[in-house]
Amino acid sequence: MTTEVVRLTDVRKTYGSRRNSVTALDGVTIGFPRASFTAVMGPSGSGKSTFLHCAAGLDRPTSGSVQLEDEELATLSEVALTKLRRDRVGFVFQAFNLLPAFSVQDNVTLPLRLAGKRASRESVDRVLAQVGLSDRRKHLPGELSGGQQQRVAIARALITRPAVMFADEPTGALDTRTAREVLNLLRASVDQVGQTIVMVTHDPVAASHADRVVFLADGRLVGELLRPSAEAVAERMTHLGAWADEQHAGVR
Repeated sequence: MTTEVVRLTDVRKTYGSRRNSVTALDGVTIGFPRASFTAVMGPSGSGKSTFLHCAAGLDRPTSGSVQLEDEELATLSEVALTKLRRDRVGFVFQAFNLLPAFSVQDNVTLPLRLAGKRASRESVDRVLAQVGLSDRRKHLPGELSGGQQQRVAIARALITRPAVMFADEPTGALDTRTAREVLNLLRASVDQVGQTIVMVTHDPVAASHADRVVFLADGRLVGELLRPSAEAVAERMTHLGAWADEQHAGVR
C-alpha cells in the first residue's frame, strides 16, 4: 500500500471575526501518496492558495488535521514548523524568488546554508544535472532565461531531498514551450526519483502532466480526474465554473 506523504483531514480555515467570517476551506479531506503528482484546480476564490498554504505548513487551519509523514503540524511550535518546512518541504512559485547577486550554485544551496549544513559537491552536481543546468552553475540569474531561472528554483527545492514539493502556478510566467519543458522536468522528478508534487494551477495543459487533478469550489473538494487529458480538465473546469456561479446565485 502506498504511503501518504501528506494527509489533510477535515481541514477548515476561516478568516475574520465571527460576524464577518469567510470560510476559505470547508472540511477538506485528502491524501497525497509518495511519488505522485497531483494538480489542484478550481475557479477564482475556490480556496486553492489557502489549501496549499495549509498543506505546506505556511498557514495553520482553524480546525482539522494536517500530517506530513509522521508529524502532526498542529502540535508543532513555530520554530519546529519552520525547521520542518526548511528540511522536508520544497517550494516553487510563479515568481522565481532567486537572489540576483548569487550564482546559480549559491541560489540552489541556500536552503542548506540557512540550515547550517554544508552542501556536498555530489548533491549539487546531482540536482543541477537533474534540471539540465550543469554548465550554468557560475551564472547569475540575470544571465539566464525565465525557464532556466525556474529550473534553478526547482533545483533549490530539490536540494534538501524534500518529502513533498509544493508548486504554486510554476509555469504562470513562462511561454508555452518553456512551460512544457518545466512541466516535463517536474514529471521526470516524480517518475525517476520518486518526488511527491502538489501543484496549484489554472492551466489544463499543465494539469495534464499530473497523475491526478483534484477540483476545489467554495472551499470544498468537488471531484477529481485520474490520468487527465487537457481536454477533460478544461471541460470539467467549464462545468465547475458554471456550478460555482449557480451556487453563489443561490446564496444571493
